[in-house]
Amino acid sequence: MTAQTLLSSLFQYKASADEELLDALTSLSRETSSENLHSALRVLNHAHIVDRIFASNLTREPHSYKASWTKQPPALTDLASAIRETDRWYLGYLSQIAREELEEEIDFTFTDGGKGRMSREEMLAHVITHSGYHRGEVGRLLPEIEDTAMRDVFAGYLHRADPQRRA
Repeated sequence: MTAQTLLSSLFQYKASADEELLDALTSLSRETSSENLHSALRVLNHAHIVDRIFASNLTREPHSYKASWTKQPPALTDLASAIRETDRWYLGYLSQIAREELEEEIDFTFTDGGKGRMSREEMLAHVITHSGYHRGEVGRLLPEIEDTAMRDVFAGYLHRADPQRRA
């Protein structure tokens, strides 16, 4: 298995896990409006902003983010739409990038002004691990979605996506 194949699979998993979590949050938000739900949306918005920042870094395009957090998150419907669009962007990016390009190191600037350099592979791995960490954080903030959060594992995704792996 190549790094590109693995990264593609991980981003398919990310999109699937994001979809499940967003669906659960949508159902939950109809029933309750709580401080924990607000915190969960802030966490997801942070993860999304970082996804967008690194998408810009990967393409060497400037972004307009001055920080990776906002005090007030967007409405869930707007955030969900933006997350889904970004997940599609990453899947498209991985489908067209050449293997050699993944190893290329790129200089960039963090939102705090600090300089950074990472390969595209490292940036993509960062996006995957960072988003998974924060999906887990949302699961801890909102125990009501525990069933969804507990399904957020790569092995589970692989077996749901390809049931013959269970045979």
